[in-house]
Formats: sequence, structure tokens, C-alpha cells
Amino acid sequence: MSTGTVLVARLDSMGDMLLSGPAIRAVARTAERVVVLAGPRGEPAANLLPGVDETFVWCSPWIDPDPPAIDRDDVARLVERLTDMDEAVILTSFHQSPLPLALLLRLAGVKRISAISDDYPGSLLDLRHRVEQAIPEVDRALSLVEAAGFRLGPKDHGDLAVLPSLPDTRKLTGPGDYIAVHVGADAPARELPITLGAEVAASLSDRGDRVVVTGSDRCRAEAVAQGHGLNLAGRTSTAELADVLRRARVLVVGNTGPAHLAAAVGTPVVSLFAPVVPASAWAPHGVARRVLGDQEAPCAGTRSRVCPIPGHPCLNGVTTQDVLNAIKELEGAG
Repeated sequence: MSTGTVLVARLDSMGDMLLSGPAIRAVARTAERVVVLAGPRGEPAANLLPGVDETFVWCSPWIDPDPPAIDRDDVARLVERLTDMDEAVILTSFHQSPLPLALLLRLAGVKRISAISDDYPGSLLDLRHRVEQAIPEVDRALSLVEAAGFRLGPKDHGDLAVLPSLPDTRKLTGPGDYIAVHVGADAPARELPITLGAEVAASLSDRGDRVVVTGSDRCRAEAVAQGHGLNLAGRTSTAELADVLRRARVLVVGNTGPAHLAAAVGTPVVSLFAPVVPASAWAPHGVARRVLGDQEAPCAGTRSRVCPIPGHPCLNGVTTQDVLNAIKELEGAG
């Protein structure tokens, strides 16, 4: 039964949006139209997701780590854009509140609003859903949309996915296969250590593997490539990066959006995972993976954007051989 136009809101970054993909597909299965409300960091990923008919972009001051000053007219324009929505599902992480957006949706006259909320929502939510802590983010989102009446198709197993029509990047990567190493993350605590990345790239090159280094900061990526890998940092759109990762045999990466982009294109992931957030919720979903890093380190569960422990021991304790062994295991599993 059709449910008209449904807004699915996910206001944070690339990885969060990609992890919301299965929930969006579930909504799209019965909605006449799906509009995704994305933050500017998540918009490029939203545009790659199956089931999305239109994307609205708005920078949320209670979600984005570096938002602009709150502008009353900007909020009013958002409310006006939301008036055409028949229903809304607000997807959040466990530490985020859906209630500020729910208030704006009420002002817009949206008829039914669903969200996960531990806080008392008053009249802001029609469906106040509860879930266990630290479950996979994909399952968290699917649990909410299922409670709201949306379900995946019988042949959809809830894996991450992007649209198949990706640009061909072989002119960038060159011929032949390669292992990808991604540099950087929105939160410094969660990125692949540069020294480790450089040692891994050199070791892979020494044994005859091609290495492609990706990221947004070309200088930091060059510190990893150092003549041992092709530096594509800053040279790809999100769609092009998806194709670069799709062609890789394995991706070595911190806990950041490209780890989930690799999962969405079926590439195995060696995840250098700082436990500032739980791996049970945020590790790459639905692909072969190896999670490295001390998950019991003192920083565990702090949600820190910058490592609070001198020496960053959770990741700096990982050796080059640990990473090489993980790559070998993943390639052997294939």
C-alpha cells in the first residue's frame, strides 16, 4: 500500500548515510516518493543510494560538528520545504536527539513522525521507538523503519549498496588490480595513522602489489604514498571514489566514510578501528572484514574526536605485519 511522500532524515556524514541505505530501500519499497534530508557531508552519498528520489540538504546545528550560525530565515525555508511531506522517519545515532528536527516537522504539518528516542518526546513523535545500545547501525535504522511499517523486499538482505552506474576510473587508477589505502577521517581519533599507512604502502609495494592511496588531503596522502603508491587524494568525487574502491582487492582504512563506501561496493576492508565508538555498531557492514586495534583501550566509548590518551595506543599498537596478515586473510577468504 502506497504511503505518499516520505522524508527520511539523516543529517550527518558519508558513512552514516551509507549505513542508512537499507532502511531507505525499505521505505522506497512502498512509498510513492522518498525524499532524503541530508547534511552537506552526507549529501554526495545520499545521491548514490538506491531508492532516493530527491535530496534536500540542510546543515543541522545539533548534528554537524562545524555548523554555521543559526539563521531564522534558513530554518523557516527548511520548514516550508518540508510541508509537502506526508510522513517522516528520522534516523539518528544513539547519542543524537531526533527531537529538534521533529519540532520543525511538526511546524511543517507532517502527519506522522517516527524516530528512536530515549528522551520523552511529548507530542513531537507519533512513533517513539526503542532499541538496544551498540547494535549495528544498519539494524538500528531498519528496526525503526520496520516499526513504522516499511520492510525490505524478500530478496533484499540489508547489505549496503550504491547505484550501479558509477563512473569508470581506470584512467585514474591505471591498468591492473591494486590494494587501496585511505588516509584521513572527519575525526582525527578515527583515522589510519600516517606512519603505519606509509609502512604498509611500502611493504605492499616491495612485495609487488600496486597501491592506490585515497583521501581528501593530498599532502597527508603523499606522506603515505611516498613513491610506493599512486596518490589520488583530492582527485575523485564520491562516485569516482566508489569506483576506485570497487576495483580494489582490499581497502585499508580507519573508521571513516570510505570504509562503508567500500562495503557498499563489495570490497573487503581492513578496518583500523579506534574504539571511541563501538565496533559492534560502526564496523564495515556486510563484507569480509578484519577489525584491528585495541577495542578495550581507555578511550573506548568516549566518542572523542581527538584521541584523549597520549600516544593513541589503540591504533599505534597495530603493526605493519598485523595489517599485512589481515590483508592476506581477506584475500584468502575470497
